[in-house]
Amino acid sequence: MMLPLQAAGELNISFKPLGAAIVFLMMASFLAIGYLFKVADTEGMWVAGRGIGYVENGMAIAANWMSAASYLGLAGLIALSGFYGLAFVVGWTTGYFVLLIFLAAQMRRFGKYTAPDFVGDRFNSSTARAIAAFTTLLIAYVYSVGQASGMGLVGQYVFGLDFVPMVIVMMAITVGYLALSGMLGATKGMAVQYVILIVAFLVGVFAVGWFHQGMFLPQIQYGALISDLSTQFSEPFVNAPFYVWVATAFSLVFGTCGLPHVLVRFYTVQNERTARWSTVSGLFFIMLLYWSAPAMAALGVDLFAAVNNISPDTVFAAADAGGMSGAEGDVIVVLAAQLAELPQWLVGFVAAGAMAAAIATTAGLFITASSAVAHDIYTELINPDATQRQQILLGRATIVAMGAIVTLTALDPPALIGELVALAFSLAALVLFPMFFLGLWWENTNRQGALAGMTTGLTIWILAVVNDLIMPFSEVYGEFVPAIGAALPGTPLVFAVTIIVSLATTEPPEKTKKMVRQCHSPKPMGQQQTAEDVVSTDGGQTPADD
Repeated sequence: MMLPLQAAGELNISFKPLGAAIVFLMMASFLAIGYLFKVADTEGMWVAGRGIGYVENGMAIAANWMSAASYLGLAGLIALSGFYGLAFVVGWTTGYFVLLIFLAAQMRRFGKYTAPDFVGDRFNSSTARAIAAFTTLLIAYVYSVGQASGMGLVGQYVFGLDFVPMVIVMMAITVGYLALSGMLGATKGMAVQYVILIVAFLVGVFAVGWFHQGMFLPQIQYGALISDLSTQFSEPFVNAPFYVWVATAFSLVFGTCGLPHVLVRFYTVQNERTARWSTVSGLFFIMLLYWSAPAMAALGVDLFAAVNNISPDTVFAAADAGGMSGAEGDVIVVLAAQLAELPQWLVGFVAAGAMAAAIATTAGLFITASSAVAHDIYTELINPDATQRQQILLGRATIVAMGAIVTLTALDPPALIGELVALAFSLAALVLFPMFFLGLWWENTNRQGALAGMTTGLTIWILAVVNDLIMPFSEVYGEFVPAIGAALPGTPLVFAVTIIVSLATTEPPEKTKKMVRQCHSPKPMGQQQTAEDVVSTDGGQTPADD
């Protein structure tokens, strides 16, 4: 059982009244928002009534995106892995440019409830819908374990309790908030959560930079520390070879474009124009944190070495040799604030921001998981006559069940927060992104091609995870198809398989082709209209402008 911070002498594991009060008030406000915006129908439960504006949706995208892996794990990865950690910065931001150009508006015009909904209707296949729903559940599970672990670590620091009860308590509160609120309440909560987490992170960075080094703008001035830090921190490809760096960045770029809880944000807005501007505003809000994370990592490493009176090289040694442990790296943002001797209330506020980040992402993940079960599996495949009440009850039951499974796994997580999250990105890049891209941009992609491609991607990912984390069976496979970077060799293969099989088999129906063309039409659509609605009424003959 991992009780990481108990063994970490650097962190002050004790009850902090001010920090606890801040976290308590924040959690209470989330529950209040969930109650005020509780939903009674599936439209509000899954897509927030399709009435969210681009600024609010951009903040929700950023909060949804900047999980514990971003708030805690990104700085931790850079602190422990140096230059390799920048692959995560590059990958997790570049993906939004691909989303903006190729997917955001087109996905909104297609106009469904969920990612599996798109796959099932675009490829006219219940089996493809089932595979997409299973992949959505798997992504939500793997991704959420990192969030629950982050909640436990921060809760342990703030409340001074053991890691295990903190994971259980924080996840119980999160599950209650989500089961009550649905997507509408979760979106309203995410906007508030974004404000909390970004203010907390930026205040922490500026305060640590000022108190430790007298920096006015640490995001730029931290470069002066590079020569004083270990070559393990700054020298390229020391902690990971070039291939692994590129493979990781590639998986994160295209995994971003395949994450169901990200893509569903485009279904919550009024139209395709709002979808595009949501991406732009979301990227801006994300930039504020990602620009600052390397600075916090550098300051944290420098502080860790100074406080412990060790050389920067020793920081990167094994924990039992005096180096920074994985647990300390995972909470480097909070640890740096403490080592800089910031006021206790400020350290507590920084910790509260981490909690807000974890809860916001867990919200998006659990809502997509619940919709995959209640809408895509139960309603679409098992009981087409299911009432809205039945769907909402099953969705809430799924949130509770998912919360229990994630909590049990998070009690002894198999990897660092950022590494766990990266596995979910690799899966999304292998299985879902090729279907979204080809489904929207090549009208001849058919059911047989989609099934062959998705099966190939899922097989590649499962073998990579088993080989890396569970039961190694091939050094060669592990070298060229690492679990985190499996998309580099795998995604092009999935594209090739999907295209070849589609060309060798029957073309999709003409109605499906017209739906694809409608996704690229310049003609405005109604707020509740889908591409299928337009095709059914006027044939969808408007020429494309993309």
